[in-house]
Amino acid sequence: MEYRNLGKSNYRVSVISFGAWAIGGWMWGGADENDAFEAINTAIDSGMTSIDTAPIYGFGKSEEIVGNVIRDKRDKVEILTKYGLRWDTNKGSFYFKSADSKNEEVSIHRYAGPESIIQECEDSLKRLQTDYIDLYQIHWHDPTTPIDDTMEAISKLKKDGKILTAGVSNYTSGQMKEADSITEIVTNQVPYSMVLRDIEKELVPYCLQTGKGILAYSPLQRGVLTGKITSGYAFNPGDHRPQTPYFKEPNLSRINEFLKKIEPIAKDHGITLAQLVIFWTIKQPAVTSALVGARNAKQVKENLKAGEINIGEGDILTINKYLEDLRLDLNV
Repeated sequence: MEYRNLGKSNYRVSVISFGAWAIGGWMWGGADENDAFEAINTAIDSGMTSIDTAPIYGFGKSEEIVGNVIRDKRDKVEILTKYGLRWDTNKGSFYFKSADSKNEEVSIHRYAGPESIIQECEDSLKRLQTDYIDLYQIHWHDPTTPIDDTMEAISKLKKDGKILTAGVSNYTSGQMKEADSITEIVTNQVPYSMVLRDIEKELVPYCLQTGKGILAYSPLQRGVLTGKITSGYAFNPGDHRPQTPYFKEPNLSRINEFLKKIEPIAKDHGITLAQLVIFWTIKQPAVTSALVGARNAKQVKENLKAGEINIGEGDILTINKYLEDLRLDLNV
């Protein structure tokens, strides 16, 4: 497994990180905890030592599962978690309503007030059964709290040794610059995939210029780029994906037509479409790591192979050519 520095810092993460959203069950139609344990252990033992989680993933469940796995192997892993999405307060900016772990409707708020951040960090440390977090990231910008106030709290957590590095998530380049003026920001975690490339216009050039890293989440676009999701696919109850544009027609059919075009490249290298897609992602400019979710050990092993292959520039250019011809309607 290849490891890369978080921005200009000396801290490193695996080029493919374990994305722990799905194991929390929330918005993914549930999850099997035993499978999650095996998946995380398989990842760590195989060199995928960076684990990205968040309190909102299962309302603490994802962090608890990760904590139970890593408590005896903390020195072997890098923990990336977040703050700023609250389901237990009305402070901040309303985000959306959702069913919690008890299937009761709750309101999710974006809130990054200093006192909230300090408390969230303590709660995460407890759930993760550790005394420090390798990378602490704001989940979404909170428009009700000045970025300066938020980052002052992060600076304090750094000084207290509770966190080693600070990052942001879903921030614009302007917001990154403002945050970086208060405390060093090493990464921005953003959605990025073959079919969602808007960050290439402004954010990627900014990160390349300033030495910041991009953590690409949903590189498989929540599974649609695996080629396994076809018309009529049966999703579990509570799975949010059918409501997103990429899983609706005509987008789903167009994406699958694109995947058929690049499938020969995958076959020539003896890999799956998913492995090809992940490899393409980690080879893009400014990308430090691709965060890839997995529900079980089998999926982890499949994801790991993407970090072991080597595909020539010619094939990458061919993929990019097919991508130029792909037209999606994200307003469906």
